[in-house]
Amino acid sequence: MKRIILTLAIAISSFAVFANDVKVNTAVLNAFNSEFADAKDVQWASGQGYYKASFQYNDQYVTAFYGFDGQTLGVARNISSLDLPMNLQTSLKKEYSGRWITELFEVSNEEGTHYYITLEQADSKVTLKSSNGSKWSVYKKATKA
Repeated sequence: MKRIILTLAIAISSFAVFANDVKVNTAVLNAFNSEFADAKDVQWASGQGYYKASFQYNDQYVTAFYGFDGQTLGVARNISSLDLPMNLQTSLKKEYSGRWITELFEVSNEEGTHYYITLEQADSKVTLKSSNGSKWSVYKKATKA
């Protein structure tokens, strides 16, 4: 019985290792290594049409997205509200003071830098977007159950 349990445990752990093993093509690896040479704890995943690298860089957790050809699609990182441009901070305090922040991240790509913030209150939540530091616009609204 112990032998069967041990065999199953080894099989499951081996499957988990292979299930997370992503083969990243050379073009993507070269692009990543030239852009983030000092990255640590890199973990790769793949989606439909892209690779995603999650890693530590300059003491921050960062996610980079690459096309299969090695082109950088975008880089995202979680940020503090203090990292937002001042006009966006002021706007949040003025227009959304009764809500709390549950998610805030910055996305950089060839189109510029975009900020996404999710704000909640007891019965609803709203996700706002700002492109290149311009004013907030509603990206998504939801009512809590």
